Amino acid sequence: MDTPGELARRVENVMGRVADACRDADRRPDDVTVIAVTKFHPASLIRQLVRLGIHHVGENRHQDAAPKAAELADEPLTWHFVGQLQSNKARAVLGYSRIIHSVDRSSLVSALAKADTPCEVFLEVNLTDDPARGGVAPDALEALAESVLERPTLRLAGVMAVAPIDEVPRAAFARLRLLSERVRRIAPDARAISAGMSGDFPDAIAEGATHLRIGTAITGKRPLAP
Repeated sequence: MDTPGELARRVENVMGRVADACRDADRRPDDVTVIAVTKFHPASLIRQLVRLGIHHVGENRHQDAAPKAAELADEPLTWHFVGQLQSNKARAVLGYSRIIHSVDRSSLVSALAKADTPCEVFLEVNLTDDPARGGVAPDALEALAESVLERPTLRLAGVMAVAPIDEVPRAAFARLRLLSERVRRIAPDARAISAGMSGDFPDAIAEGATHLRIGTAITGKRPLAP
């Protein structure tokens, strides 16, 4: 396990790179939310991150996130659910996370709305040609946005995507920016863009990302799945 000093150095390095990328893009660093993705890491590491100034954490499996959120209820944390979400888990996830980054189908919109718990949602877009990948197809994006706008307990935050592994990240994020503009034509307040991970977040910032989902660059080597 890393020492607290090693974790602090990684956090400092990432925040410095975020500031540099924002300067290069003529943006303000405080317009960008850094989410530490803590998949498979223990609650003790998240407590250390809080002491280092990280207050947004992301998890992608409900069975892992729920006990950590309960253990850390005394900490000033905002939980982001960033993984694929089954509709039958929607109500349970909203018990600790009110920001869902992976809404990609109307059935999930309905499940989240039925929970009657206010939450923010990002529409996950599939930037590949593989329909098996997570995310709504770009040509169905507006219809999915409309379905969210019809639900009074849901607030449409914006769009989310992962850069395809076989494409230059900057080009993928440029396409996501254009998709964000399409959504804003029907939902002017849906300005957020969730994009950028450990290996490509400067490119995401250059293309307007407002939320970065950063794992190993902050947390270090990921433990094996339990």
